[in-house]
Amino acid sequence: MIASLKNSAKRCLATALLFLPVLANAAEPRSEILTPSATERLTPEKLPLSFFTFEPEDFWAEPEDSIWLDFSNWVIRQEREYGESVESLGAWADRTLSGSSRALPNNRSYLRLGLAAKSETGNLADFEQEVRFRLEVPTAEEKLKLVLDSETDDLVPLAERDRDRQLVESERTDSTATGALRFITDLGDAVNFSTDIGGRLRLPPEMFWRAKVGKGWKPGQDWSFGTEQRVYYYHTEGWGARTWFGASRPLGNGWNFYASSELEWIHDERRFEAAQIFSVHKRLNNRSELRPRLGVLGESKPNWRTTSYFADLTWRYRVYEDWLFAELIPAVTFPREDDFKERGSVLFRIEMYFAGTMERD
Repeated sequence: MIASLKNSAKRCLATALLFLPVLANAAEPRSEILTPSATERLTPEKLPLSFFTFEPEDFWAEPEDSIWLDFSNWVIRQEREYGESVESLGAWADRTLSGSSRALPNNRSYLRLGLAAKSETGNLADFEQEVRFRLEVPTAEEKLKLVLDSETDDLVPLAERDRDRQLVESERTDSTATGALRFITDLGDAVNFSTDIGGRLRLPPEMFWRAKVGKGWKPGQDWSFGTEQRVYYYHTEGWGARTWFGASRPLGNGWNFYASSELEWIHDERRFEAAQIFSVHKRLNNRSELRPRLGVLGESKPNWRTTSYFADLTWRYRVYEDWLFAELIPAVTFPREDDFKERGSVLFRIEMYFAGTMERD
């Protein structure tokens, strides 16, 4: 199985690396400790104890030969070979197209490669490749960007978006890459507004428009709130709108509580979809984190009703530095279409971030 995983990863990386010159990225600087070039210059006694999952005196120990070490070393070589060149190319693109002498911060570009396998009712599926990217390039100034995205979630069903990490690529709705010009502005204190005009990159192309406004606030020491309203129009799909509200607060002992409510209007079907999700999160150490979730999904047609319940538990582990991660996600779903009988699954995923600044919580 390891050999199959290694071959699949090589095929996935070889395909994605063809696009690296295009996927320029001006990521925020990584932590000095976690960059490969900085790590190579540091000796064990200069690294913080939290950096290690083994004893510092074992830093120079000779590794034991194994198939896994051969595979992991190959992956590490790919990141070191291509990661810095992609970031340098992205910084050059930012400086050139924006007319600025420096790369602009807060760029959300990324290239994400993954392999995932899902087991349901005891049947283990083959590993599937996952490739996603986003490119944000300022065209004239910081408030105007060119955004290329490998997929758009506007037309993805709400139930699928909220369970995206439980799914492998073959279970997701087919999506088309999009390109758009995005204008960003502030409407007031902590209120952000953006609007996109672009098209789905296919033949024939499909034009779209969307606008998003959001606000976050913290009324006290504990609770934090956020809200977002999105409206969009696609030439062949019609209008749609989404309203989202979220709340969070610390629970103590490193645990944090999150709740989110979302309502989506699908105009061509004249119906609403709704979701209510509760979760808690804790970072167990500097390498792993835990997130249990409970969710309820519903719709308004033919009448307001629950369509499914779900629960999942995501254990995420930072395998190497800040770009190679593994996930294990056991989940159970109770869909209406099966008379709310349980469907159990376990998903394993390994992901590589070649560039970009991801919101990993």
